[in-house]
Amino acid sequence: MALIYFNNVKISGISAAVPKTIIENKENGFFNESEILKFISTTGVERFRDGEPCTSDLCFAAAEKLIAELNWDKSEIEMLLFLSQTPDYILPNTAPILQNRLNLPKSCIAFDMTLGCSGYIYGLSTISSYMSTGAIKKALFLCGDTPTKTVNKRDKTTAMLFGNAGTATAIEFEKGADSLKFTLGSDGSGFNSIIIPDGGYRNPISNESLIENELGEGIIRNNCNVFLDGMDVFSFGINQAPASVKETLSACSKTDEDIDFYIFHQANLMMNEMIRKKLKIGKEKVPYSLADYGNTSSASIPITLISQIRDELISKEINLLLCGFGVGLSWGSCILKTNNLIIPEIIEV
Repeated sequence: MALIYFNNVKISGISAAVPKTIIENKENGFFNESEILKFISTTGVERFRDGEPCTSDLCFAAAEKLIAELNWDKSEIEMLLFLSQTPDYILPNTAPILQNRLNLPKSCIAFDMTLGCSGYIYGLSTISSYMSTGAIKKALFLCGDTPTKTVNKRDKTTAMLFGNAGTATAIEFEKGADSLKFTLGSDGSGFNSIIIPDGGYRNPISNESLIENELGEGIIRNNCNVFLDGMDVFSFGINQAPASVKETLSACSKTDEDIDFYIFHQANLMMNEMIRKKLKIGKEKVPYSLADYGNTSSASIPITLISQIRDELISKEINLLLCGFGVGLSWGSCILKTNNLIIPEIIEV
């Protein structure tokens, strides 16, 4: 797999917003105590955020805060990329709606991408490709999901795993900035390992789509709820994520000593720890946000950056390796250097 790199692009700041509502897994009324405790031990998810705000509402709040703290002139923002699997509508794209809500100029390029767990890496690579020549000087990458809207609260495989979040990343053209380096991949043969079967154009929604079926003890859902094949996804994650990291390090002629922190998609604790151990990375280099925010899909990498290593990111130069993997199936890794980022505290909406 080829190394893709973009020069003259830097991340200037990152922000995030989450719903105010905190759901404690220990207080879940649908499952017995032993099931809940086992789930928490395996996944590392003690609580997550739920509530009414859409992904666009969370990204809007994050963007407004970040723009204000950067003291950016909105008229100078030339691109807005919105990446999510939970947009406002099937059509139109959500990005133009956010362009209008944020009062960005009509000349601003605005479009959506639909990706989940690997989305932050794919989105960074896409927006960097537009900016590396200097034609665009300032851009916003809005990335997030509200996966609790897709789960069945009586499905123990997903109900206590996912949380909602929206993030904003400010990206600027800077001549001579360190390259952002990417390796990306996909395997569509596993598309049905994480899927909402009905509601698209392959399987339009029908009366049957809403019928709840009991598929096992503590597993109730309909065809408009998300389905996750735990064994397939686990096998994919523990094999593909380490391979992606190794490939990226090798392609960039880097070793573990060159990386300050590895930020992985927050899939679940057991999977992520197995990935860390396979790569022989010290615990101090792999922070987790699972306990407080759960699996926030495409937002999990920026949420982890902000909630776990904010002090380091705002105060000094940091070398990062980011790795996302999951729904698609798809994956990607990125090596980048940050320096004194602007990072507001996480906002509640």
